[in-house]
Amino acid sequence: MKRGIFMVVALLWAGATSAQKAEDPMAENMLIYQRSIGGWPKAVNMVPVDYNKALSPEQRLVIQADSLHEDATIDNNATSKEIIYLVKAYKKLGNPRYLKAAEKGINYIFKAQYANGGWPQYYPEHNLYRSEITYNDNAMINVLNILEDIAEGSNDFDVVDPSLKKRAVPAVEKGIDCILKTQISVKGKLTVWCAQYNERTLKPAKARAFELISLSGMESVGITEFLMRIKNPSPELVKAVQAAVAWFESSKIEGYNFVFVKDESQPKGKDRVLVKDPASVIWARFYDIETNIPFFSGRDSVKKNTVAEIEVERRTGYAWYGTWPAKLLSKTYPAWLKRIG
Repeated sequence: MKRGIFMVVALLWAGATSAQKAEDPMAENMLIYQRSIGGWPKAVNMVPVDYNKALSPEQRLVIQADSLHEDATIDNNATSKEIIYLVKAYKKLGNPRYLKAAEKGINYIFKAQYANGGWPQYYPEHNLYRSEITYNDNAMINVLNILEDIAEGSNDFDVVDPSLKKRAVPAVEKGIDCILKTQISVKGKLTVWCAQYNERTLKPAKARAFELISLSGMESVGITEFLMRIKNPSPELVKAVQAAVAWFESSKIEGYNFVFVKDESQPKGKDRVLVKDPASVIWARFYDIETNIPFFSGRDSVKKNTVAEIEVERRTGYAWYGTWPAKLLSKTYPAWLKRIG
């Protein structure tokens, strides 16, 4: 009898140990931070969420008690990165809690999508620019890539419930329709995209004070790359990609680079300036829609012709220039042309 009891205890202990081994510390923290609606916040009380940070039992209770907070977002990779991580953690460890949380996050994505196919930066919160359709920092594109993974059963998303695949396919189609409708035409010629759009009119919109209406040299890359991912592109989609690539080619800035330099006269001892560099090719973050000339804006929301004209805090704290389209032009686009014949 005693031997039987010991065996049961041993089996229970082994099961507990096995379950414990099947836990991933980062995934566990993601479960704690997940909001009741299904999405995740990017920060709590202005402090960015750090899943590597160990949480005390008291901290866990406080975070979970705030699960009704309406701060779930797709900004800064929030919600997207958690869904991707949890799916991979489930596939690796088999912990059903991780898959359940990921699927709840996917359902949040479905809830947040507008009827016109776009996604807001935040949902359900809609204050200020948070309700706008948001390509900024690849927010909407991150979501669409997850849904396309679900539709294809790729990148480990073959493990999710089959009913989600049925919902993902039309959601992606609506998203593509929104992308095509928001591509900006100037004097009858398609160009690229603005980083934000009014959720009702689908017209380009301003976000933060220094993020004015423009043609975006950064966000348009992620949009174009996503469109090139579609296996059987429509003629309209092909036209959109080719127009965007033509714009990238015509809008590149050759012979200059945007670099940090030491400057003891500045508050943090550094500045960021545009310098001549014969080997460099860059693009501006924002181009004026009508003139296609790069512009810059500080926290006063006033357009400036050069980055040197805005305050040093914004000059050094934002990506005003970058090489974002370089790989697309040299590798991705040629490979796509070959694939579609």
